[in-house]
Amino acid sequence: MSFELFISLRYLRAKRKQVFVSIITFISIAGIFLGVAALIIVLAVMNGFETDLRNKILGINSHVVLMKFSGAMKDYPKIMSEIANVEGVVASTPFIYSQAMLKSGSRTSGVVLRGMSVDTAPQVINLGKMQEGSIHHLSEKPQDVPGLTKDASLSPGIVIGKELAKNMGLSLFDPVSIISPMGISTPMGMVPKMKKFILVGIFDSGFYEYDSTLAYISLKDCQEFLNLGEEVTGLEIKVNDIYQANVIAKSLERKLGFPFWARHWMEMNKNLFAALKLEKRVMFIILSLIVLVAAFNIICTLIMIVMEKNKDIAILKTMGATSESIMKIFIYQGMTIGVIGTLLGCLGGLSVAFNLEKISVFIENLFGFKILPGDVYYLSQLPSQVNYIDVLIIITGTMLICLLSTIYPSRKASKLDPAEALRYE
Repeated sequence: MSFELFISLRYLRAKRKQVFVSIITFISIAGIFLGVAALIIVLAVMNGFETDLRNKILGINSHVVLMKFSGAMKDYPKIMSEIANVEGVVASTPFIYSQAMLKSGSRTSGVVLRGMSVDTAPQVINLGKMQEGSIHHLSEKPQDVPGLTKDASLSPGIVIGKELAKNMGLSLFDPVSIISPMGISTPMGMVPKMKKFILVGIFDSGFYEYDSTLAYISLKDCQEFLNLGEEVTGLEIKVNDIYQANVIAKSLERKLGFPFWARHWMEMNKNLFAALKLEKRVMFIILSLIVLVAAFNIICTLIMIVMEKNKDIAILKTMGATSESIMKIFIYQGMTIGVIGTLLGCLGGLSVAFNLEKISVFIENLFGFKILPGDVYYLSQLPSQVNYIDVLIIITGTMLICLLSTIYPSRKASKLDPAEALRYE
């Protein structure tokens, strides 16, 4: 151990005449601890939000959507076989998209009606966990669905989200009616088309927006209900690398040509993920101010220690200590404060980040409120994902700030004239 480091550690451990200097030292350590811990926790939450949101969006939605400018797609089986050879495409499935109204007794709700192929859709999308029933009941013969009464088996099946089922007061095998805005022509004019369905499944995607608005029926039933014949709205496509979805979408457009067009998930959710990225940067900047405040405390601490140790500095200089050695003593002292605060902040921040879900559940149970209400936020749980690159940037940035904060008081100490310091001693 060099004598500069030895003296700097002795200065930190020594009982001072000015207790106020010791208090400021502890405040500096506490400030760095809080700043580093807060940065790690908040960035872990932001990373968790982004990852969880992306997984849920890409669970119930496909990576790429292929459609035609001219409208509905007729020869979709042929197109599916063509795009299967495109590099990066894993699977594809036809879909129908429409808006309708769901009616049960006196309750009504607007829904997004989706027609899906039960055979190929599970290879491309994931509705989350099924609370009741099964998605496969949409394609099964009604009499083969266990628990379904004989009267109910005469109607086709429908699967809806748990929030929609809750709002409508529906449970498994309840009858519902779907009203289409695309009416049918009668002698009395255009009349909305209505058809009875049986609820054969309730899904929970974990995404309130989807759970409260989506309703799925089989592709064949949807074609019959909307009078589409053999047409579909388009194809949903799954790719092997979600971050190459834009490149694969362009490859599909080049292969198929006009009038086909493809949109990828990054384009469809661009504003949402851009807002999350911006919010993450802003939070990093705001919370970094805590570390800067702690750095100013380090400057104040070192300046007051220099003033207190004028006599010691003068004696060290008369004994042969160089200005560089004196400067090192106070740099080491400031950096020791920074290292202790950063280390404690890392341990505290990572401990909270890795156990954030348990902590949030404990707080919710203790105070009896929901931190993330599902009807307000996109997610119902507080996610956390530690990015070790972020942690490394936080540690490096904090240590750099601490180092810069030691330079001015250390230079002042190194320039001290021994004769001036000892004149009145």
